[in-house]
Amino acid sequence: MIDLQISKSTNIHNSTDSDEINDPRTSILAELEKVIWSVMTRDGRSEARMWLCESVSSLCSISATEQRTVFSELLKVKSVRRSVAGRIWGMVFEKEPRAAGAVLGRNGRWLEKFFEGHPRRILQWFDTFSVAGDSQHGKGAKALSQFAFVNRDICWEELEWKGRHGQSPAVVATKPHYFLDLDVQRTVENIIDNVPEFWSSEEFVDSVKDGEILSIDTKFFVDLFVDLMYEDNMEEVWKVIDKFLTEQSFSYLCRHLLIILDETTLCFFLEKIHDSLRKKKELSLNSPSYWLEILFSKSSDRAAIDQLLLLNAIHTKGRQLLRFLHADEAAEEKERVKDLVLQYSSISSPSNSEVLIPLKSPKMKINEILKWMSLLAWILLYRMSEECHTPQSWESLFLSNGIGFRKFGEYNILQQDIDSENSGSDLDDVSVTRANRKRKRRSKKKRKRSSARILHDVELLDLDDSINRLKMQNSAGTWLLSTDGYSSSWSSVDLPEYLSKHCLSTWIKQLLVEMEDNS
Repeated sequence: MIDLQISKSTNIHNSTDSDEINDPRTSILAELEKVIWSVMTRDGRSEARMWLCESVSSLCSISATEQRTVFSELLKVKSVRRSVAGRIWGMVFEKEPRAAGAVLGRNGRWLEKFFEGHPRRILQWFDTFSVAGDSQHGKGAKALSQFAFVNRDICWEELEWKGRHGQSPAVVATKPHYFLDLDVQRTVENIIDNVPEFWSSEEFVDSVKDGEILSIDTKFFVDLFVDLMYEDNMEEVWKVIDKFLTEQSFSYLCRHLLIILDETTLCFFLEKIHDSLRKKKELSLNSPSYWLEILFSKSSDRAAIDQLLLLNAIHTKGRQLLRFLHADEAAEEKERVKDLVLQYSSISSPSNSEVLIPLKSPKMKINEILKWMSLLAWILLYRMSEECHTPQSWESLFLSNGIGFRKFGEYNILQQDIDSENSGSDLDDVSVTRANRKRKRRSKKKRKRSSARILHDVELLDLDDSINRLKMQNSAGTWLLSTDGYSSSWSSVDLPEYLSKHCLSTWIKQLLVEMEDNS
């Protein structure tokens, strides 16, 4: 029988005075750690790093000011700062384009350079005139037409028309669709050469302040803003970045930025997170990454990246590790794990039965304790996946570990079928009665017998379907458990992962209590 070790009599550590007790579990868990690491990194470390980045993004105890500080540190790392800054500006363009557009509007000379020598860009932005007139012109076309009217003394002669002769302001004012005959490319090229006032005009600034212009050539503008940060050190641009890093969610920033970091820079980032969380007295123990918050907040030493990758994989991807283990190329590791789990499970000693960690906890670092706990939880996941295949085996496990349970599903399916039949019975009776009366008047006996057989066959199919669903439900098994207050239903497919995580959470909470008592 599988002992989940969640009873109140289970101690996290050994209470003896020795630094290490002669417990064979120590060497078994160390060997299991090596095998899991081998399976996890068979095809490289990139997937494990991605899993870790996902967990980091779920941290809940980082404040807005702290996250700005942490991500700003990445902008100082010379090897990655331009790539990180470029990614952030891409995010700004997507989420807050007006912030970048406002900076562009106040610095029109950049956009003059943007259009100079680029006919495609000119046409994309300015060649958007509408037959309906000014109200329907695109932003660039509207800016051009309005500026030309307001400043016709210096600008109108720069307008180039496709026809044989030009158009006067008075004529175009009454017939704004004439702007459709404007040679936009030549006109803008003339303005670039002869009317510098256009680029700082109110009309042009209004056209770009919402940031829509950024979509014409995103790469150009990303490179522009990155250069303004590191070559010009422009305060206005840095303020946009600081505001963005403060206002966006920590999860969003992590999901978009951590994936572009190399392992060295990721370690640097995690060190900064560790420094921030070490100052925390209150942590969010309900977040998916609660164990990571505890590790960072309770440990004075920074955990090695390999240890974080392993811990995270066991905590969050236990089922995926099982799938790796059952792959054809992992046959040797699969047998080795099977043997190690059997060895561990066969150990039955009074000194071990109520002690979770084989080493004395006060002498261990928090990251080591969490590693042992994680390995023990994964052993439970493995054993439940291998040994619990029937409803009877699951219910036996619940009973032996003091877990209250209620069967779920069987009653619901039958009740749904009964309710469905009852809810339609009155209407069905009326419909059948009316149909029978009509058939008596219009149908032959042979046709009635055929309809009756069809109806009978349909009823049998519905009954067979209900029976099959009930059999499938009974064979798979689904329960409500006392571990979460009977709030969720758990199938036999999900139970190994759920219960192993529940055990680990229980042990960690107990560890925190013991650490508090010993402090």
